[in-house]
Amino acid sequence: MKATQLLRQYRYGILDFKGANLHSVHLEAADLTRINLTQADLSDSDLSDTDLSGACLEQANLTNANLTNASLIGANLSEVNLIGADLENADLRGADLSGADLRCANLHRANLCSANLTDVDLGGADLSGADLTEAKLAGTDISVAETKNAIIEHINWGGSERKQENTSHHWVSWSG
Repeated sequence: MKATQLLRQYRYGILDFKGANLHSVHLEAADLTRINLTQADLSDSDLSDTDLSGACLEQANLTNANLTNASLIGANLSEVNLIGADLENADLRGADLSGADLRCANLHRANLCSANLTDVDLGGADLSGADLTEAKLAGTDISVAETKNAIIEHINWGGSERKQENTSHHWVSWSG
């Protein structure tokens, strides 16, 4: 499916694009609030500055996608593939990323306040400068990510409380 087709249908009120093939699509700065892109292929796509607030991207493939400055407030990104994706300055407040694969993703200065990051793979991810205030991180190993200057306060570790841990060669203080 081409970007023009999706945008035309979206303007007519069609929100369900489950399983759509949108590989390498250019949708930068589009308003796609509440869209359903469950199991869609958005790999190598440009979604920079796009508003995907309240969208459902469950089990979608966003490998190497550009989501810089994207708004994903309250979006469902559970079990999404974001390997190598660029989410710099993305707004993910309250988003559900449970079970997501964020290996090697760029989350530099991303807003992850109150996001659900339960059982997320962060191997090689860049969380430097990210805000993880009140995020849920049960089952997630944050020590495998770069966390320099990240805000990591009032974290929900799912019952286990950590006070201090050496992550990516930078000392990070935990509070929970």
